Amino acid sequence: MSSSRLALSRRRLLMGSVAAAGLAGAPVLAQEFLVPLPRTGDAAADHKLWYRNAAETWVEALPIGNGRLGAMVFGGVARERLQLNEDTLWAGGPYDPSSPDALAALPEIRRLVFEGKYLDAQNMAQARMMGKPIRQMSYQTIGDLMLSFGLSSAAAAYRRELDLDQAIATTEYRQNGVTYRRELLASHADDVIVVRLTADKAGAVTFEASFETPQSGAVAIEDQDLVLTGANGSQFDIPAQLKFETRVRVVAKGGRTLPDRQSLRVEEADEALLIIAMATSYVGPKDVSGDPRALTLATLSKIEPDFERLKARHLADYQPLFRRVDFAVGATDAALLPTDQRVTKSQTLDDPALAALYFQYGRYLLLSCSRPGTQPANLQGLWNDKTSPPWGSKYTININTEMNYWPAEPLAMQECVEPLIAMVKQMAITGAVTARVNYGARGWVCHHNTDLWRATAPIDGARFGLWPMGGAWLCEHLWDHYDYGRDKAYLAEVYPVMKGAAQFFLDTLVEHPDGSGLVTCPSMSPENLHPFGASTCAGPAMDSQILRDLFAHVAEASQILRKDAGFRREVLAARARLPADRIGKAGQLQEWLQDWDMEAPEPHHRHVSHLYALFPSWQISMRDTPDLARAAQKSLDLRGDLSTGWAIGWRINLWARLGDGDRTHRILKLLLDPSRTYPNLFDAHPPFQIDGNFGGTNGMAEMIVQSRPGEIEILPALPSVWPKGWLKGVRARGGLSLDLEWADGKPTSLRLKGPPGAQTRVRYGQSVQDARIPETGELQIRV
Repeated sequence: MSSSRLALSRRRLLMGSVAAAGLAGAPVLAQEFLVPLPRTGDAAADHKLWYRNAAETWVEALPIGNGRLGAMVFGGVARERLQLNEDTLWAGGPYDPSSPDALAALPEIRRLVFEGKYLDAQNMAQARMMGKPIRQMSYQTIGDLMLSFGLSSAAAAYRRELDLDQAIATTEYRQNGVTYRRELLASHADDVIVVRLTADKAGAVTFEASFETPQSGAVAIEDQDLVLTGANGSQFDIPAQLKFETRVRVVAKGGRTLPDRQSLRVEEADEALLIIAMATSYVGPKDVSGDPRALTLATLSKIEPDFERLKARHLADYQPLFRRVDFAVGATDAALLPTDQRVTKSQTLDDPALAALYFQYGRYLLLSCSRPGTQPANLQGLWNDKTSPPWGSKYTININTEMNYWPAEPLAMQECVEPLIAMVKQMAITGAVTARVNYGARGWVCHHNTDLWRATAPIDGARFGLWPMGGAWLCEHLWDHYDYGRDKAYLAEVYPVMKGAAQFFLDTLVEHPDGSGLVTCPSMSPENLHPFGASTCAGPAMDSQILRDLFAHVAEASQILRKDAGFRREVLAARARLPADRIGKAGQLQEWLQDWDMEAPEPHHRHVSHLYALFPSWQISMRDTPDLARAAQKSLDLRGDLSTGWAIGWRINLWARLGDGDRTHRILKLLLDPSRTYPNLFDAHPPFQIDGNFGGTNGMAEMIVQSRPGEIEILPALPSVWPKGWLKGVRARGGLSLDLEWADGKPTSLRLKGPPGAQTRVRYGQSVQDARIPETGELQIRV
């Protein structure tokens, strides 16, 4: 997309003067016209979160991140709190929770399952298959950098904002006749967090910088660097093995810089620049020998303390990625309100631009918490203020980690997937140990969670953890990265990992005594109890669905790479013997092999695992498998629309696949409700889980464009409240991308881009066109 087209902003043509009407009590206008205008230098208003008050709680603070380093910015007047994270600061150290008793117990556990003694099987699995420790390690905060200004909290003209287009957080206010301004950015280009403090009066910048941390740490002054050194925490009998350092270099123009024993004070400066570097001793899952002091010093030695140059390098790195995709669905005068008020009133205001803001915020978050060379986005992305956060802020791979990356490929953030690919490669190494020790199998396996140390054995208890499909599901992201980009060299690189995941199941699938075919046993439908007081079972629907995709894609990869023909035949033969999806007595898609759904103790369970085949997979669709699609719809109706934040995010994608735009939009409204969206737009499980943000972002894309192998469908689930808009820069499978505009609920412009010769089908309603990309690389399609 050209820079001029990417640089579109929206003008709201309001019927009457907002000021005259009185914004707080004005009636909300139903719709406006979208008028493209060139940017004037600042990001459009619909790319900004903004507030009239400082954050009082963590979920009101604004996140910045460069993939590796993160900060939550509170914007206080008397005192600024910058809560800091470095993505390798986790509890404990290298460990292996595989259970040496598991393999001997496996035949008996399977026997008990097949005899219907599910609770006995689960209890035996708890005693024999769960390793030590029974929990994994937690992601941890470094602590807070505090800036104290020695003034009262009273201020005029206060504004706090996060500009998504620039990835810069700004706080501005007026006090005692002076306007103060604070700008913060997390630079991926220079691997630092940068803070600039300025005022419109010479000599007015005075503050004290200090650290607060829950970790075992010490503060020192080295030259004019404020330095926090420390160690991570031990957890669940795994000793702490990481060291860390946070180094803040303070460069003031004018005034005085006065070091104290544990703080730095700047007095009467014209301007001050704080450059923050962070590092730990983490090198890899089995190596903690790094030197964080050497790393922070090396980083800062390369930095020229010039804010405008640092900002320019930051923007040159970030904006080309963020501006790849543009999305608009209209705006009303509600978009002029502060962001927290828009969330508070989201169920009563007509505010379509809030959805577009949430969409781009999701893209901003992924670009800020997952970049090449960093750790993948965890349960809270990058941002966490605790040493023992909810669910450890780990990688929950029975849905949550996968959901984090749903928008990466279609919404042109393919580089963000690199950390996930790297993690899966590391898990294949630790998972090979678990496969051998716990199951006596080839290949590799991971269960429902992993952490920085890439632990792969079942954890959290057999009721939750005895699910061997986590690694197999993650392999689908490896395949999708190929399918969207079509890089055969990359496919050859990850094929051994995918093959290893398939090998494990070739060795561990067993014949069900009732003749159903090859099944996983023991397993479970993630986190859901069946009617027999346990979750442990054989062959739940989701397992077979994931394996159908894994086996098909491993076979296709082997064919593309022209290798392993015998293995390909073996995989496809096993795939053909997996149980088919089944429709139960209530017309629902069965969650288990048996028709247990209507007797399950949690009829509105947040997980909808058995609908994997509808989304993210393409095994079920209204067009190809209408009976199964209607059964999936029945299951969704039975589960209900209202759930936890991330589960609503999944439901948005599922209903989009079913083609019901208005139902999908109603569920999106539930996600934007203040009970599910915090003032800073973080998703509320509750508490905060970032996967809901990413699920909601991807769900909006699915409403507008769906890409399946060999076909692109446009406006498959467009709601009636979005009659006019555009989605530009969205990617499709096969190395393609497209720009789409619509009006009156119908497409008005479609431009397809890709490598010359690439082919696909374009579907709109009942209309289907074959498309072939010409030598120019662009094709305008009439729809």
